[in-house]
Amino acid sequence: MFRRALLPAVSILIFALSNSPVALADGPLDFDRLAAVQRARSVALSPDGTLIAYTVSVPRRPGVDDDGPAWTELRVVSADGSRPRTFIQDHHAVGQVAFTPDGTEITFVTKRGDDKHSGVWSLPIDGGEARRRFEFESGIDSYALSPDGSQIAFVATPKVPKAREKAKKKGYDRDVFEEEWRHRNLYLASWPSDDSRATDPAAEEKEKVEPTRIPLEGSAFDVRWGADTATLAATVAPRPLVDDRLVMRRVTIIDATERTVKRVVPNPGKLGPYRLSPDGSHVAMVSGTDRNDPSPGRLMVAGTTDGEMRDLMPTFDGHVRTIEWVGSSALWFIADVGAETRLGKVELDGTVSTRFESAGIAAPFPVITAMASTADGSSMAFVGQKPTHPGEIYALAGDEQTPRKLTDSNPWLQEVELAPQEVYRFEARDGLKLEGVLIRPLNAQQPAPLILMVHGGPESQDRNGWVTNYSRPGQLAAAEGFAVLYPNYRGSTGRGVEFSKWGHGDAAGKEFDDLIDAIDHLAAAGIVDPERVGVTGGSYGGYATGWLSTRYSERIRGGVMFVGISNKSSKGFTTDIPIEDQWSHTLYEPWTRWEFSLDRSPLFHAEKSRTPLLIAGGTGDTRVHPSQSLQLYRALKMLDNAPVRYVRYPGEPHGNRRAASQDDYCRRVIRWMTHFVRDAGEELPPHDVPYGYPTDDDDDENEDEGETP
Repeated sequence: MFRRALLPAVSILIFALSNSPVALADGPLDFDRLAAVQRARSVALSPDGTLIAYTVSVPRRPGVDDDGPAWTELRVVSADGSRPRTFIQDHHAVGQVAFTPDGTEITFVTKRGDDKHSGVWSLPIDGGEARRRFEFESGIDSYALSPDGSQIAFVATPKVPKAREKAKKKGYDRDVFEEEWRHRNLYLASWPSDDSRATDPAAEEKEKVEPTRIPLEGSAFDVRWGADTATLAATVAPRPLVDDRLVMRRVTIIDATERTVKRVVPNPGKLGPYRLSPDGSHVAMVSGTDRNDPSPGRLMVAGTTDGEMRDLMPTFDGHVRTIEWVGSSALWFIADVGAETRLGKVELDGTVSTRFESAGIAAPFPVITAMASTADGSSMAFVGQKPTHPGEIYALAGDEQTPRKLTDSNPWLQEVELAPQEVYRFEARDGLKLEGVLIRPLNAQQPAPLILMVHGGPESQDRNGWVTNYSRPGQLAAAEGFAVLYPNYRGSTGRGVEFSKWGHGDAAGKEFDDLIDAIDHLAAAGIVDPERVGVTGGSYGGYATGWLSTRYSERIRGGVMFVGISNKSSKGFTTDIPIEDQWSHTLYEPWTRWEFSLDRSPLFHAEKSRTPLLIAGGTGDTRVHPSQSLQLYRALKMLDNAPVRYVRYPGEPHGNRRAASQDDYCRRVIRWMTHFVRDAGEELPPHDVPYGYPTDDDDDENEDEGETP
């Protein structure tokens, strides 16, 4: 078992500083400091609204800790800001945090010690040890406790058949592609009421009851209870594949007593969060308007008996991200509106009101990324961020007009000098008004060299909050004298459905012309030097990087393309989301329009490139296959018209997860840009980069000098 750590506020501060490589450091943000940044990720609120549980992503120290993804800590703070405590720490991964219906315990999913699979654990809010309360033959993917606390509904994939395991042990190890999947099943089981069974194997075995599988036509992905034990809701898709999860999930209403499906609610597009009303009469959801809508962003409701869908805010030019019921007659919603976020309320009759909207550094309102509320909607908790800090916990109760910031996960950031950040607005050549997030150079004169840091998707957007991370390290670049623009080009979210569809069927067309127009606008304003421009981004942002570094090479002095697309004629055949790619982006089958696909490929324009290009990505990427990087690298290398380098990260998926991989990539981005863009370098820099920990060479040098351990 692992014990809850009851660390008071001062102890948490001392712990954070003493374990940080940046304790009380001043100066700008640098590699080691960025690698130490902690972020609040999720939030849960107790039924009475007095206690907030939240998870914090705690990075491993590159080159010091065992390499791997960030750990997740479970922390708790009172809604009035008192008694901040760390419940679970010491190198664990904790997820799906919730309070029990009576508010006496916090439940979560984790895998501990010799556990073969992740299970559901719990912690009393008033002290004691964490206990494994529920496990299955395989890991728990999603779970929810019934309102009376007597049952657990959960989603899990059955274990591999014994015959397959036996054959594998004998050397018959193979993968029959996209055929050997097993459905993710929905189960019901009793939630153990006797806590002693967690430490008494005999009692546990005696009380153990096999879970009941609820028959579904497809695979379940998550589950929620209604206001009573009679109703469940789950999202179900035909197969457990990524493509199906993205574009084919539908909300399914289930009679939990009879274990039968009552109704499938026909959401018309991609599905986001969904919630059953407390009285069970409606299900609210965030959905796309149709199958071609790139992103779920409309707030829709449907009756649980008739299933009729309606959009509560049909003229809203933004994207709703998450929702919570206010009783059974209204909903709180968090929406992206341009580069800001809005907390609003909408009645079932469509009446809309705004509680607050974020507005940059000076305003008291943060950019919100997650929300929880009490059943009556009177108390709320948020994960919020600002240009000066990443995700922290905020609270709002009663008639309060301004959310209160309750946590400070990175107190040392107060001593770090950050470059100024703002929402920057410009106009495209066709008159379309656009915006992005601009970080001006730190302590440097203008016009400055520019880096475009382009988001992926393209159904995404950059908010005016904390934008710096390992793959788009804006504040690190600003510290090197760069101006940095995170452009929300056409096709981005946050501006309504029509705006998000303006890149449909026109890949690398007007959407990437917007990036050139942003350069021209910044140059005309005297902010940047148009002769010193770099571009970087991942996924679709990597596609933009490849495009600007080939088709518009004369405008770009250096590019860093991460997990990017180089050949549109083959991308649709090698991705794990071919249906989503066709429905939400290209609008045509990948075996048609060959000439168009090729013309919109950076590979096709490789001969034009004179831009030094760094290409990088993981070998385990199933979203944008590594062959996309290899093709462009090979073409540019054989043409030999400009420096090119390809860095591969073994086993990493679509984006680096491990601390050392993130640190290595971040250092390469900054070095490539300073060398080629700012300093006008012409030759490749060394293929190694200096890291922030003692190397073997340092150890050898110490031995030569006669030093002893």
